[in-house]
Amino acid sequence: MRSPRLAALELRRFGRGRLPRAALVALLLLPLLYGALYLWSFWDPYGRLDRIPVALVNDDKGATADGKKVTAGADITEGLRASRTFAWREVSSAEAREGVEDGTYYLSLTMPSDFSRRIASSAGDDPETGALQVRTNDANNYIVGQISRTVFSEVRTAASTKASRSFLDRIFISFADIHGETVKAANGADKLKSGIGKAEKGSQDLADGLTDAKKGSAKLSKGLKKLDSGAGELADGSKRVAEGTQTLADTVDGVADKVGPFLKDNEKTIGDTAQLVADSAGTVRAHLRTLVKTAPVAAKGAHAAAGTLDDVYGTRCTDAVPPDAACPDLKKARDAAADAARIADEVNTLVADQNGDLKTLDTNLATLQKQAQALADRAPHLSADLDDAVSRIDDLNAGAGKVAAGARTLHSGLGTAKGGAADLDSGVGALKTGAEDLSGGMYKLVDGSGKLAGGLHDGAGRIPDYDKQDRDRRTGVMADPVQLASRDLHHAPNYGTGFAPYFIPLSLWVGAMVAYMLIAPMNRRALAAGAPAWRIAVAGWLPVAAVGVLQTTALMAVLHWAIGLEMTRAAGTVGFLFLVAACFAAIVQWLNARFGAAGRILVLALLMLQLTSAGGTYPVQTSPGFFNAIHPFLPMSYVVEALRRLITGGGTEPVWTACAVLAGFTAGALALTALSARRHQVWTLDRLHPELSL
Repeated sequence: MRSPRLAALELRRFGRGRLPRAALVALLLLPLLYGALYLWSFWDPYGRLDRIPVALVNDDKGATADGKKVTAGADITEGLRASRTFAWREVSSAEAREGVEDGTYYLSLTMPSDFSRRIASSAGDDPETGALQVRTNDANNYIVGQISRTVFSEVRTAASTKASRSFLDRIFISFADIHGETVKAANGADKLKSGIGKAEKGSQDLADGLTDAKKGSAKLSKGLKKLDSGAGELADGSKRVAEGTQTLADTVDGVADKVGPFLKDNEKTIGDTAQLVADSAGTVRAHLRTLVKTAPVAAKGAHAAAGTLDDVYGTRCTDAVPPDAACPDLKKARDAAADAARIADEVNTLVADQNGDLKTLDTNLATLQKQAQALADRAPHLSADLDDAVSRIDDLNAGAGKVAAGARTLHSGLGTAKGGAADLDSGVGALKTGAEDLSGGMYKLVDGSGKLAGGLHDGAGRIPDYDKQDRDRRTGVMADPVQLASRDLHHAPNYGTGFAPYFIPLSLWVGAMVAYMLIAPMNRRALAAGAPAWRIAVAGWLPVAAVGVLQTTALMAVLHWAIGLEMTRAAGTVGFLFLVAACFAAIVQWLNARFGAAGRILVLALLMLQLTSAGGTYPVQTSPGFFNAIHPFLPMSYVVEALRRLITGGGTEPVWTACAVLAGFTAGALALTALSARRHQVWTLDRLHPELSL
């Protein structure tokens, strides 16, 4: 007898009476108890959270910030009641605590009395964070506690975002104030730059004037040095001349009687000496004229430099508010110029005071020069004119004495003038250096003030000045800068759709397990008749596989039209489940055929292993290592993955892989069943009297 016929005969037994027919109907509808009822109960729990009673406590007393009333607790309460996330019940703190404890409320959310004050403190000196208080009780329901943590995390984020928007808005307003003040500072820096520029020009003019004064003082000092040197030579020479003329006069007067021979013997010496006196007198007269002309010019230049410095000091230090930073250096320069002017005045005064004597000295020098020149001219004839010579020698001696006295006075005055001129030149030099330093410092100050003004203008341009629209837009972004751009490639609309790949194969396995409780895994008639083992295996497998097809059809019809399961690939899903039912039937058949009554326990144990390692709820990677190890070797692992792609969408590679795996398990299970059938064709004592019977 062929296998299909044997299978038909096996199924025909269920048509003989009411009880067998009822058993067949129950067998067909059994997967609905696991698949449809389970999925129906889990179908959309998040869509019914508004039925969960939750205590809401608002103890917030409010606060004031920047003159505005802050009622964060009331705002959150109003938002929560409008959202209808849970069945909110506004109660007191004590009622909420007791309700969570006794199960009246699954959880509670409390806004403490200082909630608004803490949020408003962000504008003060001691900011604090506000705290929403959540009370849960896992003894009431663990899952509700997990759901509440997600919901209240969103509530906390929304409250934090609102508080951040208020805080950031105040910051942007402060930016606008800083921008305005920086613009004012930049304008002030522009004015400062202009004033310092004028001061820099004045300091440069001062430096130029002191440079000219330094040149004049240097010339004066150099000229006085030459005059002093010449006066020294004049004093020495006039002294020697006076001594010589005195000696000459004494000699002439003492030896008048002997002068003739003397003159005759010394005519040339007398002529040379007289010529020397005439030349020296001419040189002294020339130096006297130079001194008289130079002294007033030097005094005038020194006074001009001192006056210029005094004006600059008055403008920058005495009249300016606040005084210029260079005032100490300017004061030193002004005092040095005044000292130089005083010394120049002393020299000029000396020259002026001695002007009468100088004129007399010049007259005497002219006379001396004339007389000496005449004597030099007459020297060769002195012996012939002794009386005239004696008289002239006496006059020459008297004039030489006066010249020597005047030369000494002149040399002493020019020494003093030379020292004063040197001090004047040194002071004007120091003043010139200070003025140049001042000019350089003022130039740097001009450059620095320009950079300051430019930096302030640049800073003002960089400091934002937002209007209300810009502030609202920017505070919105900064208070919640990161948005989660979530894109679900293949969306499962509810829990039921997400869990269907897990519960459907479970129901089909249970269906096959119960089917082999009513249908023998191996046809006894075929065993007794000695039919081929493979035919016995197929004959025992086909009836349950057929029942599995009917179970699948009934289950998917109810899930789709009654509960609302939508499948991306409906035909593929149903066809794949036919293969699943056939595979599960083959595996359950072999376990029952090979191990007999103990096989039913193994079927249940294998179901548990598959449920815990298939990754139907949480990813298998989150399970202990044992379940990760057996995951690839059990058929339900592939069934769950394939059904996810068939129901919610995605690539079909896991589907084809699952088909190949299921086909392999089916063929392998049938082959093992055939081996078991061959063994059962030989009757043993264990078969006649089994150790265990279920």
